[in-house]
Amino acid sequence: MAPQGLEILNMVVQFSADYVVVHFWGVKSLVFMLASTILGAGLHPMAGHFIAEHYMFEKGCETYSYYGPGNYLTFNVGYHNEHHDFPSIPGSRLPLVKQIAPEFYDHLPYHTSWTKVIWDFITDPRICPFARIKRPNLKKTE
Repeated sequence: MAPQGLEILNMVVQFSADYVVVHFWGVKSLVFMLASTILGAGLHPMAGHFIAEHYMFEKGCETYSYYGPGNYLTFNVGYHNEHHDFPSIPGSRLPLVKQIAPEFYDHLPYHTSWTKVIWDFITDPRICPFARIKRPNLKKTE
């Protein structure tokens, strides 16, 4: 699939920003930023939340929460379903949402280990970059 519209614009903006960084601060600055991205969102266990939130681990389930100790270090970013239901509630209060309304969250599938999420993503052939629910585009009626 060839990139279109906003994807092309995104590439132009990104490559322009890369050029500016290299021009003013040198190639080491660009390498530093790329390495930081890889280390920050690579195989580090905390990066498991990127995969855990939106990849389909169980058929038909679009999003997942994570209930584990990593939430203490990430401001409860694992309470993903709760966040989508109530985006204005601060992360510090998301565990309370689950506690107050267990009938809405206890039956949903969830993760307890971001490390296991990464392991499953690497080793389970059913979980891959294409294991996502894709909604059809709705056409505007005139």
